[in-house]
Amino acid sequence: MTADNLRSISLTRTEKGAYEAVNARGGRLPFGDGSSTDFTPVELLLVAMAGCSAIDVDYLTSRLAEPTGFEVTGESEKLSDEQGNHLGEVRISFDITFPEGEGGDAARTRLPDAVARSRDRLCTVSRTVQLSAPVTYTVR
Repeated sequence: MTADNLRSISLTRTEKGAYEAVNARGGRLPFGDGSSTDFTPVELLLVAMAGCSAIDVDYLTSRLAEPTGFEVTGESEKLSDEQGNHLGEVRISFDITFPEGEGGDAARTRLPDAVARSRDRLCTVSRTVQLSAPVTYTVR
């Protein structure tokens, strides 16, 4: 592992059920257990998946035309069964519009391929979920 490919965060408890994550660049993100308006960890996973793909798709299409509308949704059912708590199928949906004209037509044509490239190769977050990366827990 090198400094170029290491990604890390730290988090601190701010009160019962409330936490703040901090990244290496100093960005801060409050989150919690769902008892406030802050995002929950499950919602943040959906944000990470949809956001990662949104960035990919934006870069691949906006060089052809600036979108006139750009919305991405992520959703999944939270399950609790013999495998414990987990999400069912995650659905990421894109609703992107482009202006009329040659550039907009080219961006609309590229859109399905851009979404597929993000899903199948580019988005680190959804690729990690799809490939089921091992997760190690330790206590210090």
